[in-house]
Amino acid sequence: MKVFYLQDRSLPLVGFRLLVNGAGTAAEPDGLEGAADLMAELMMKGTAGKSALQVAEELDELGADLQINAGDEFLSLSGQSLAKYWPELLSLTCDCLLRPDFSEAEFIKETERRIDQIKAIKDNPSQAVAYYFRKAYLAGHPFGRLAVGSEASLQAMTVKDIRAFYRSAVRPDQALLAVVGDVTPADLKNQLEKKFSLWKKSGAPAPAAVLPALPLPHGKRGLLVDKPDASQAYFMLGAPGIAAVDQHAAAAQVMNTLFGGRFTSRLNKELRVKRGLTYGARSSLESWRPGGLFTISSYTRNEKIGEMLQVSLDLLHQAALLGFDEEEVISGRNYVLGQFPPKFETLMSKARAYTDLAFYGLPFDYYAGLLSRVGSSDREAIHAQARRLMPHENYVLVVVGKAEEIREQLAPFADWEIRSITDDGF
Repeated sequence: MKVFYLQDRSLPLVGFRLLVNGAGTAAEPDGLEGAADLMAELMMKGTAGKSALQVAEELDELGADLQINAGDEFLSLSGQSLAKYWPELLSLTCDCLLRPDFSEAEFIKETERRIDQIKAIKDNPSQAVAYYFRKAYLAGHPFGRLAVGSEASLQAMTVKDIRAFYRSAVRPDQALLAVVGDVTPADLKNQLEKKFSLWKKSGAPAPAAVLPALPLPHGKRGLLVDKPDASQAYFMLGAPGIAAVDQHAAAAQVMNTLFGGRFTSRLNKELRVKRGLTYGARSSLESWRPGGLFTISSYTRNEKIGEMLQVSLDLLHQAALLGFDEEEVISGRNYVLGQFPPKFETLMSKARAYTDLAFYGLPFDYYAGLLSRVGSSDREAIHAQARRLMPHENYVLVVVGKAEEIREQLAPFADWEIRSITDDGF
């Protein structure tokens, strides 16, 4: 396990973040969609003779925070406590990480809750559209697996599957740990050696670190998910974005901010302020090691979805063709620069920054360089990213709504597959 440490005695606190590469959703065995996030949840639901309630009560008594989550590329554990309780938080964290119970009772309870969660997501099209989009765009790719799983995978899964995935994926040779706060190097070294000395890798080879490239859409591919009781239609449209390590990331962030990444963006002003079609519209960049996505999303009344899609595509085309004016560029740069300080305010956020840099193989002066690159991004650099990322002919478009009322409006925008919201999975 690689360890990164930053002493910060400004407050009597200690924060940490631990990543395990190859223990996220992308590493799940075939047929076990949802196993990684279920494993992460169960790691907090009983360990080393402590029940789920006792784990929660111990955290309350310490006034500490501990979270375990499965992302696409890794499992993460993060937490924070007063410095005087840091040894206790570390001990509890190690219990959850190294000695989880994975009890049958908690497994059954959690799988039933997740099946109910899937039903609740499908009942809320504002949530459901993102799930359907990911499945549609990333079909067949490891990143197409959803953290929540599916009804079928959850019903087929057993607690033995979770234990087997844990044994193969949660390994010290795939771990990164960052600790930030009021603890001395000597004390931390002794604490970590004591708690992690028995964490040994299994004999199996380490999980593959390289994932396949993300799929590229060819043509205009549409998925209409019929929800007969929907009075509004929700859409998400996406195309290739940028990888987590991309030399043009700074200009791309400014471009996304200007187009749909803030309240005063072009997309939101046109769809919400000028036309009154929606209460919100946005664009976003999502990045991983092998690639990324650029998406736009919004919602409107059923009878207006055709207009909304046409206006959105027109705005994409306009930005790719003409770019942004100097006043917009200055405003966008300042906005992005203003978002940086909050990302490093807390000890946990600093620990997150350290582990992200290590995970993606970036230098420790990366953020300083990124700030400089944002500040120097000019109109042409930002326009170049608009030309690169704005989809025109090749995209995936997902709409959740009442098919009977919106189908004809959607016809010009893609070749459509139609499914029912009641079909299994997303």
